[in-house]
Amino acid sequence: MMQPFKTYSLNLNGRLVTIDRPWVMGIINITPDSFYSGSRVNDEEALIARVHQMLSEGADVLDIGACSTRPGSESVDAQEEMRRLQWALAVIRREAPEAILSVDTYRAAVAQRCVEQWGADIINDISGGTMDEAMFATIAALRVPYVLMHMRGTPETMSSMTDYANVTADVLEWMARRIDELRQMGVADVIADPGFGFAKTLEQNYEMLARLEAFHALNAPLLVGVSRKRMIYTPLECRPEAALNGTTILHVMALERGAHILRVHDVKAAVEAVKLTTMVRRAAINTKQEMTR
Repeated sequence: MMQPFKTYSLNLNGRLVTIDRPWVMGIINITPDSFYSGSRVNDEEALIARVHQMLSEGADVLDIGACSTRPGSESVDAQEEMRRLQWALAVIRREAPEAILSVDTYRAAVAQRCVEQWGADIINDISGGTMDEAMFATIAALRVPYVLMHMRGTPETMSSMTDYANVTADVLEWMARRIDELRQMGVADVIADPGFGFAKTLEQNYEMLARLEAFHALNAPLLVGVSRKRMIYTPLECRPEAALNGTTILHVMALERGAHILRVHDVKAAVEAVKLTTMVRRAAINTKQEMTR
């Protein structure tokens, strides 16, 4: 059964924006080693083209990453991450000054520099504050929306840390505690990401997706990031490059379960999934209202 869509608001540097329909967050990786080659850009011309393409296709947010977090990856140091982000954010802000920009980083110092100096609006932390103990205090001081994602260990070690009593319940409990901690520190805008593919087996990923409605108990916008991931291309016996159809199928399932933000490599396909799923949701609401008259 399709879930009702709950509306949330975010404060973006004094500008109040409302998530009154599912958003699409386009992924731009300023890295040479992200798992999907189609998301990587390494020169200004390619970056400008990607930004304009994603915005023209309907992206609501651009998520910029400069440090690969694919399973087994090794992190670049903070200085290299900042060098890449400073360059990319300057180009994007020049080309698309009104765009909502998210920065994918788990380092508090990087987050601070990106928000205070380079125009980032949102911080997207794959570690949920576990890889840098200064992150929560930094977010509280910056007063920006924060994507709290569940992960165990690090990208290098997470694949061996999948021992859960009940994956959905365990992840939900962990996220609830972390969100409560953030709210007590004065962080008003937390976006919840269950962390598909991060310290979860293929079967655990599908169990969480099947029970995605449970995460609405967090009372926070729900972000789903499954685009072209191993949980799709492994059972389909293909490469990430051939996993768009499978990605779209799971996006529709996430939207039916009330996802607020899809983090994607392919904006056009995701926007189309949002549009058609929203039409079905509206039709279901209208039918229900007519039946109760």
